[in-house]
Amino acid sequence: MIAHVLVVDDDPIQRRLLKNAVERHGHVAHVAENGLAALEFLKHTSGPINVIVLDLMMPEMDGLTFLTTIRGMGIETPVIVQTGQGGIETVVEAMRAGAFDFVVKPVSPERIGASVANALKLDQKETKAKAVRRKAGVVGFNDIVSASPDMVRVIELAERAAHSNIPVVLEGESGVGKEMIARAVQSAGDRAGKPFITVNCGAIPHNLVESILFGHEKGAFTGASEKHTGKFVEADGGTLFLDEIGDLPLEVQVKLLRAVQQGEVETVGASKVQKVNVRLISATNKDLIEEVRAGRFREDLYYRLNVFPITIPALRRRKEDIPHLARVFAERFSSEQKLASPVSVGPGAMAILTAYDWPGNIRQLENAIFRAVVLAEGDELSDADFPQIAAQLPDFRSAELAAASLSSAPVATVRHMPMRGSAEEQARTAQMHAEHQAGRPDPRMLLAAAYPTADNVIVSTDAAGEVRKLADVEEELIRFALKFYRGQMSQVARKLGIGRSTLYRKLKDYGIDPDDPLKEAA
Repeated sequence: MIAHVLVVDDDPIQRRLLKNAVERHGHVAHVAENGLAALEFLKHTSGPINVIVLDLMMPEMDGLTFLTTIRGMGIETPVIVQTGQGGIETVVEAMRAGAFDFVVKPVSPERIGASVANALKLDQKETKAKAVRRKAGVVGFNDIVSASPDMVRVIELAERAAHSNIPVVLEGESGVGKEMIARAVQSAGDRAGKPFITVNCGAIPHNLVESILFGHEKGAFTGASEKHTGKFVEADGGTLFLDEIGDLPLEVQVKLLRAVQQGEVETVGASKVQKVNVRLISATNKDLIEEVRAGRFREDLYYRLNVFPITIPALRRRKEDIPHLARVFAERFSSEQKLASPVSVGPGAMAILTAYDWPGNIRQLENAIFRAVVLAEGDELSDADFPQIAAQLPDFRSAELAAASLSSAPVATVRHMPMRGSAEEQARTAQMHAEHQAGRPDPRMLLAAAYPTADNVIVSTDAAGEVRKLADVEEELIRFALKFYRGQMSQVARKLGIGRSTLYRKLKDYGIDPDDPLKEAA
């Protein structure tokens, strides 16, 4: 089968190499220099595009934003993403956004050819079914998994808001599910089935926000080679969801106020305004009233938008939802990965998932379950499938950890980690030590025995109970990071928050061999 493949990459050399690789396998290659150009191509092309090869790191509109945008538009074309970073986080984010496959740069023509061939084998019936499920109107309040009284109250408020056109502001930390609530509001109201357009205000460069929201005419500014329809016009008759609205520049807030008050938008470079009928739902993880006081958000716009505020609690404040969410995610990802039998969440895994506070909220839990399902070797997830979570819970104990410790770790090999502080803390330490002597190991010892990475937990005090030297702790952390990220220097430097040159200097200072970070310094 001869396929039409769209290559999206801002690097002209990489575009040419990918174009040649695609054509070598007998397909027709089309090219776009960034996400915005690719969107315009998809809107105006007369023929079908069978596969998209997409770079993730691009200016103006990155790959993930492009991927999310086309999925929101109902375009279900298989997407193969390219990444220069082999980390699981990047891969997980792309796959969750709807990518079919991923390749790590530099990619060979054979790898691209095989990936395109696999994408072309995608069952068309399944693609159509997924497109129906992902249409904007299909997310309802019944799809929101919750057992928490606080979330029940949120759902009740959102259901009331759905029956009117009242402006809604969804408040809450990143990852709590604000967009899902917004989609449910749309599907339960009289705009169900109409366009649902999302805009992440924090992800758009400030100089492009006005153009993205309100559109621009051809020649309105340097680089405006074509007319662009703004998000307000795209959402006409439906709902516009403005995520991270607190990040809007002040000059754009003025035009947004006019759009909300009068239902009119002014396209950049146009001589007259255009009427629109849009239901506006906003979301923010900031305290907007504090932004108003600081002069970063217009007070008149605040009162115009903040008519019906709904605050969505963080996941750590509704932990009763975690087991339900974990089971739903495990079942969904098992189906998406086409596993022979669905992967369940075992009691040990459920315990550790419930114990963790999830600073990234539902999005972080979702990605953790996705990673565990992809890497699972059995039909049931255990606490061993979540080593990164376990390493952050030094006081976590479970039957599985105890069994692993008693069977695989001699007591003589475990270091006692003294604690200093109040009488209460000292009493707790004494109790833990007594339990260890009685055959009930310290939870930190169990953690170290069960998870090899936890052997590198950074201890703040030495054997004498004194605070360790900063240089010693830094050296240990660098060694751990090198092992944890398997010697990927760019990722190690980024996660440690330092430059690569600084990292190499510290490796030299501490005598650390990057190929063997656990080897003792000479």
